[in-house]
Amino acid sequence: MGEDRRLAAVVALAQGMAAAHSSRETWRAAAAGACRALGGSFAALSVWERELGRLRVLVNVGERAPDEEEFPEAEAYPVHQFAEITEFLHERWAGGGEPNAWVETAKGPAAGRRPGYVHQRVAALRRRGRGCCVVAPIVLHGRAWGELYVARPVGAPVFDRADADFATVLASVVAAGIAQVERLEEVRRLAFTDALTGLANRRAVDIRLDEAVERHRREGVVVSLVVCDLNGLKRVNDTRGHAVGDRLLERFGSVLSLCGAMVPGALAARLGGDEFCLLAVGPPVDEVVKAADELCRRAAELELGEGVACGVASTEDAIGPVRSARRLFRLADAAQYRAKAERATRPVVAGREGPDDPVVRLADEPSGEPAAEPAVERRRFRGRPWTETGGSAEATDGSAEVRGEPGPHW
Repeated sequence: MGEDRRLAAVVALAQGMAAAHSSRETWRAAAAGACRALGGSFAALSVWERELGRLRVLVNVGERAPDEEEFPEAEAYPVHQFAEITEFLHERWAGGGEPNAWVETAKGPAAGRRPGYVHQRVAALRRRGRGCCVVAPIVLHGRAWGELYVARPVGAPVFDRADADFATVLASVVAAGIAQVERLEEVRRLAFTDALTGLANRRAVDIRLDEAVERHRREGVVVSLVVCDLNGLKRVNDTRGHAVGDRLLERFGSVLSLCGAMVPGALAARLGGDEFCLLAVGPPVDEVVKAADELCRRAAELELGEGVACGVASTEDAIGPVRSARRLFRLADAAQYRAKAERATRPVVAGREGPDDPVVRLADEPSGEPAAEPAVERRRFRGRPWTETGGSAEATDGSAEVRGEPGPHW
């Protein structure tokens, strides 16, 4: 391949990876681009999982063998089966050498190895009807990240030293693309993650709940929401300092995550201040209520704070039609408000007290605020004790002050 064609291949590889919108698309673009650039018939991209001592295949492209999936779920190889991993990525590199690509052929053994030795790559080439391969280490942040593997069929020209050198260049381009994807994914992760607790944040809940309610409207899928208010945070902050208050938030976040794991696919989130939530899409509401009950029990056992007030609202209960995320939040919030006002040790569930359920009535009564100000409407339950008619007297447990902290609004 001429220099101009190789340069064009490098540019095409970089452009293909830059156009990818997900990790899988990036992996496919990397392997396919390298396969075209090297005139191969098959290519794979693998990651070196040091903690598990294995090389795991991320993607296979081109002429795949019957046992090779495009995105395999469990194709991995113990590193001890690949002596060259140690030789090339440790001995030569650590000794001052470069992590250059190398060539293997189905005829084996590779140059410099003892007669009769057939390592795993040679065996794999023979088993899958391939004549040769070039393997290029992918280096990220100064460490071996994985490898790029490109093969040709039996009868095709064998890769030479120039091909191996070119594969090393291609691996560098792939490494740059993977690094960019990892940076973007980290930015996305931070955009949807609460920095203190590591749980999802309000933005993540907004998006997931909107999607869930739309699915409920189209398909009837069950959507359940638990809204939690961590009791006693303000007192902890005032008497023991905000560092201790942060520790309480972190510990409760861990408890919420643990209890959320009881419900398949549930999203645990911190909404802001002392407010948290659990969003479940699909599982029966009774499973969600059970998890919320366990959450109340575990929160009461924390050495800091004063337990948690939990309110649950689910499309599976008698709460009327749910056409928007806003209404489900209002219902869960009203239930949580009742739990807070009554100092309930178990979750309050909207819609379980008959056709005139006071939680549903409170959530649905007119707010008296302009529709264009959802922030005001979100806080309309705050600072008043629970009554069957929704009275407006000030709370006597100090909850109004806690509620005054900045938080999410729906």
